[in-house]
Amino acid sequence: MTAQTPPTPPFRDPNLPFAKRIDDLLSRLALDEKISFLHQFAPAVDRLGVAAFRTGQEALHGVAWMGPATVFPQAVGLGATWNPELVRRVGDAVSREIRAMRARDERVGLNVWAPTVNLLRHPLWGRNEEGYSEDPRLTSAIATAYTRGLRGDHPEYWRTAPVLKHWLAHNNETDRDTSSASVRPRVLHEYDLRAFRDTVEAGAVAGVMPAYNLVNGRPNHVSPYLREQLRAWTDEDLLVCSDAGAPSNLVDSEHYFDTHEEATAAALLAGVDSFTDHGTDGSKITARVRGALERGLLTEADIDTAVRRQLSVRFRLGEFDGYEETGAFDTPEHRALAREAAEQAIVLLKNDGLLPLAPDTRIAVVGLLADECKLDWYSGTLIHRSTPLEGLYERFGAERVSFAEGVDRVRLRTPEGTCVRVPETGDANDRVRGAEGALDPALLAGRTDLPPLTADATGTELALIDWGDDVLTFRAPDGRYLSVAEDGYVRAAADQPGGWVVQETFRLEPHGNGHLLRHLGTGRPVCVAADGVKVAAPEETNPTVFELEVTERGEDAVTRVAAGADVVVVVAGNDPHLCGRETEDRTTLRLPAHQRRLLRAARAANPRTVLSLVSAYPYAVDPAALPAVLWTAHGGQAAGTALARVLAGDVSPAGRLPQTWYADDGDLPDLLDYDVIGSRQTYQYFEGTPLFPFGHGLSYARFAYTGLTARVEGESVRVSFTVTNTGATAADEVAQLYGRPADPSVIRPRRALLDHARITLAPDESQELSFEVPLSAFAFWDVARDGWRVEPGPYELLAGASSEDIRLRTTVTLAGEPAAPRPVVARGLDAAGFDEQSGTEIVDRTKVAGDAVTPSRDAAELLYRACDFGPGVTEVTVEVAGEGGTVELSLDGGPVLATLALTAPTSGPYDYTRLTTACAAEGVHDVRLALRGPLRLAHVGFSG
Repeated sequence: MTAQTPPTPPFRDPNLPFAKRIDDLLSRLALDEKISFLHQFAPAVDRLGVAAFRTGQEALHGVAWMGPATVFPQAVGLGATWNPELVRRVGDAVSREIRAMRARDERVGLNVWAPTVNLLRHPLWGRNEEGYSEDPRLTSAIATAYTRGLRGDHPEYWRTAPVLKHWLAHNNETDRDTSSASVRPRVLHEYDLRAFRDTVEAGAVAGVMPAYNLVNGRPNHVSPYLREQLRAWTDEDLLVCSDAGAPSNLVDSEHYFDTHEEATAAALLAGVDSFTDHGTDGSKITARVRGALERGLLTEADIDTAVRRQLSVRFRLGEFDGYEETGAFDTPEHRALAREAAEQAIVLLKNDGLLPLAPDTRIAVVGLLADECKLDWYSGTLIHRSTPLEGLYERFGAERVSFAEGVDRVRLRTPEGTCVRVPETGDANDRVRGAEGALDPALLAGRTDLPPLTADATGTELALIDWGDDVLTFRAPDGRYLSVAEDGYVRAAADQPGGWVVQETFRLEPHGNGHLLRHLGTGRPVCVAADGVKVAAPEETNPTVFELEVTERGEDAVTRVAAGADVVVVVAGNDPHLCGRETEDRTTLRLPAHQRRLLRAARAANPRTVLSLVSAYPYAVDPAALPAVLWTAHGGQAAGTALARVLAGDVSPAGRLPQTWYADDGDLPDLLDYDVIGSRQTYQYFEGTPLFPFGHGLSYARFAYTGLTARVEGESVRVSFTVTNTGATAADEVAQLYGRPADPSVIRPRRALLDHARITLAPDESQELSFEVPLSAFAFWDVARDGWRVEPGPYELLAGASSEDIRLRTTVTLAGEPAAPRPVVARGLDAAGFDEQSGTEIVDRTKVAGDAVTPSRDAAELLYRACDFGPGVTEVTVEVAGEGGTVELSLDGGPVLATLALTAPTSGPYDYTRLTTACAAEGVHDVRLALRGPLRLAHVGFSG
């Protein structure tokens, strides 16, 4: 007798639709097995041959955290290319490297947490480097391209499964897990949701990750928008993955729920399908889910819904069909693409004719970033490396290039007369942080295999850099940064500053006749002890007071090399791990004082000075005295080569600013003010004069724009114009099309990007560009009807080279839909549906859904335009909750007609009560409500 082969279970049958296969596998899983799948690290189910699965592989601009990989420009740099097709190719390369790396390291995951589509609303946001643009349409165009590359081109199987970050309205690191973004309906729909929606609807997105913050008083991890908006945009089973530790935050820091069982159930019901919490240990999350089941807060069907979404992603990745791709890693094509992306990301901000540089130019390259190729938190480890200095050596010849970094050379002298000394370490200094890869690099420990610093009569001269905000780094002669490991000793041990808690930064604090040297990672002062230099113990009462001896000022070295050159290139900017990063917002737009000193010295010694900013965000610099200024984000492994080729004219720069560069800190709203309309944020609403506008970028060529035409055809507007290269060199141009209503009835953008095209033109070559703009692009969110509306009337179409460099204009008239007054007798007024406000904050009406409004200061005001009271009403009713206060109603700016007072506190912020009083009104009027006191207003009704 021959044993029969067991039949293939349906979930293994590739001829069946995914939905039926998922149903089958789900039916075979036991409840405990399904619960275990809810954690980020889902264990294997050996009895079914189901492998373990991990959500989350960081890949923002290359494969991150898992060791060496191709490093492309930062995301904001990819946004500066304004080139979706290039970014698609970058995404394709990244996904191929993920597959190749996974083949040799099973820790590499296929569920990719990228791209970040948070809009770059505020340039002081610490994570500015992670987004693409302040504009939702440009952001969605670049994000869609990247997700398509990550997804791959197989008709059925996905190479990787991209998850968009971070849902929703997330632009602050300050109090990021407890702060609430107050987002009015128009901003929600026209701005924050738009970038997510367009990218999801394009069809290459596997899921989203909610952000740490709250929106309108409710944590994003229990947001009703996940169900009401996100899941309505597609028929795909989107996987919602929590951010790390965020499920616990619902109780521990946000105090939104009393128990973790309640919080976990609420997040699951809201739409979170995979819980990233407690590292690789899934026991706490699974225990919370079981507790929620026992308390009746969840059903098994709720768990099935979440597990189904995860399985949908795993089936699409080909896991259950044995689908594999060999991938490609560090290929010549990937290296060439990294250089191409770095070149296309460079933005020429100003050029008075100094650039490009002649081949025989003698160049002094100076600055703190002149010989750096900086990485950020979401970078891989460099395989190849090109700094500006190396790129200029390669392009112009080392004999024509001189260099001064501009660091201050110092010694740290103790009261005993000795100086801090870095011991010799032989060959122990070749280790690079993160080269071995880590699922969570935050857990990587500092080195303890090197000897700690000591003190002797001569000491060691150290390179001191002030990165701003008095944040200092010290570097030993061998290139290693002073760092503190877990044992508390100070060593020259780090190849670069970095880590989740940076251990390489210090601050000098005046103390007596010298300074305390405070280590910022631990918050403790440094002391010199018999067994070495270390941070003081908590009980230490007598830390070492150091005298800072400056042996050379950075500007002196810069002056020497600048005076002997034909042209000076000052490379300034930021270290992505310091003074503006995840967990830390910037405090100012200004370039740090140390770098301003170097720039002044270079310019004084040689007026032919080029400023090359290499940074993750905009700066407010004065370009008046500089003949040329460039900006690029940290450009990855080929950054230096790319910069040198642009300076030499081998490549004409064609990057464009993806966000407004403001001239001064005073131009910025508060970091936590998310009302881009009310506070006039971004190029769409800003009424001042920017330092450099959105879309700005110069070229070595010149371009003429002619022949703008526009006509309405069906549900779109067809626009065309011609661009001609009138210069003497082949170059790319980024032609931009903007639109705006000519006579809007509400505040609308001064102009809004409708489309763009990056094209390459030879001298005297022309190209006609055609755009098909859907009528929906001209719509706004009409709060009176709680929906989209195209306003009838004329619309200006603007074509040009930036949002302010408009070359051509024309007008089209759209039929649209006429405005209608608010039917307040039938529907009343939802408090958050205002037209204008002053001094209010939107908060959660309940923990599950809905919005209310509360004063953010003693007195607040809401305005609702064109309210139709019909033949007349006699009463007004308000739904309010809180400790007490008043609601005053007036019409058209007239006297108060009704006052409703909450005289006794309700039992809680969600326990609403109705207050009614007489109020006579008829016809159409603007309604003004004045709110006073700690109350929440949810709704206003009219009757009688």
